[in-house]
Amino acid sequence: MAHRILIVEDEEKLQRALELHLRSLGFEVVKAGSAEGALAEIDRADLILSDLRLPGMDGLELLSRIRLTNSVSPVILMTAFGTVESAVEAMRQGANDFLTKPFSLDHLTSVVERALEVRALRDENRKLREELGHRYDLENIIGRSAPMQEVFQLVMRVAAAKSTVLIAGESGVGKDLIARAIHYHSPRRERPFVKINCTSIPENLMESELFGYDKGAFTGASTSKPGKFEEANSGTVFLDEIGDVTPSVQVKLLRILQERQFERLGSNKTVSIDVRVIAATNQDLRAALEQGTFREDLFYRLNVVPINMPPLRKRKEDIPFLAEYFLQKYSREAGRPMESITDEALRVLETHHWPGNVRELENVIERAVVLTRGKRLDAADIRIDDLQRRPAASEDQFLPPGMTLDEYERYLIQEALRRAEGNKSQAARLLGLTRNAFRYRLSQTGVNGDDSE
Repeated sequence: MAHRILIVEDEEKLQRALELHLRSLGFEVVKAGSAEGALAEIDRADLILSDLRLPGMDGLELLSRIRLTNSVSPVILMTAFGTVESAVEAMRQGANDFLTKPFSLDHLTSVVERALEVRALRDENRKLREELGHRYDLENIIGRSAPMQEVFQLVMRVAAAKSTVLIAGESGVGKDLIARAIHYHSPRRERPFVKINCTSIPENLMESELFGYDKGAFTGASTSKPGKFEEANSGTVFLDEIGDVTPSVQVKLLRILQERQFERLGSNKTVSIDVRVIAATNQDLRAALEQGTFREDLFYRLNVVPINMPPLRKRKEDIPFLAEYFLQKYSREAGRPMESITDEALRVLETHHWPGNVRELENVIERAVVLTRGKRLDAADIRIDDLQRRPAASEDQFLPPGMTLDEYERYLIQEALRRAEGNKSQAARLLGLTRNAFRYRLSQTGVNGDDSE
């Protein structure tokens, strides 16, 4: 479908020349000899090309009226009296570009095409933001259980505020989903949401990644680079696994939370930002305080509004709804729609301990969809690793049946290593231990870990 361009020009010869040229490029053209005559066509135009000097209302006034209508159509202003001041004022008020007469038709073509490309990108970005916002509507987050309803109530109460939020919970419970829901229900929803996984950034790069660096700050820094906090300015920063940040970075984070200021690596210039901070952890930060690995002042700055995510074993009434959601999701991806999950299969799912929480349940359903040949998932299709089955115990048992404390400790260490793919540092974090404490446990239990750090 051809783009519709509105030409607002009182000089008839130029208006006709612009019309013929734009029509030859395949555009649909509408003309108006004055700003007043153009107002009725604004909502139907994909781009507006207007003279700056017009009889009656001028081009800047027209631009102001266009922006008041919330129109997203690009506006290009033309004038034979082009000055730097008028160009700056036009751009300040929202013009997309500025043409000084006389201009070539080739130049006009490039300016128009560039403006329409920018509009297309903005339309796509707006659509993606709307889709993301819809995805993180609480109605679309599965949680009918009482513990999850409490979480949802907290999200709605805290979203409109600027307060820092600390989301705590085991791996796989959906902390990321709740952080994004808070952002997309907040006044900052149109601004950036920047997630920083504190575990995935190497320790020696953490400071430069978070706060950026100036040219020459270190070998290889040939240009300046803003950090994640600058990228999130006016939006939200999500610090995932905040318990893993180093003491030196903790000091800078504390300053950001207190003053909203920091310096790039290699710079003495103070950068001021406006960000909302949401943090998440699967560790017991109060235990980290006692061990001296986490600053007490930073903890209290982060823990303004605490949200505790329940593990899946504490919200088992949500399992049927989650399982059905994942069934439909992965059957669509596989191109073979499935009808349902049998009651027997649901009983298998509901009796499992789910150490990996919702993430583990999703993986189990995805595997079942891939491997099953029928239209319904049955108990035989539910394959859960034996290593994960073993700890499942009844509510009145303290240890899994048939296991001693030493055996259970050995199992937990093996499970942590398995999830961390042999990385001892990551396995230690999963168990809430320091690296040295984890090495000691390895030697005492006789579990062999590889040399991965």
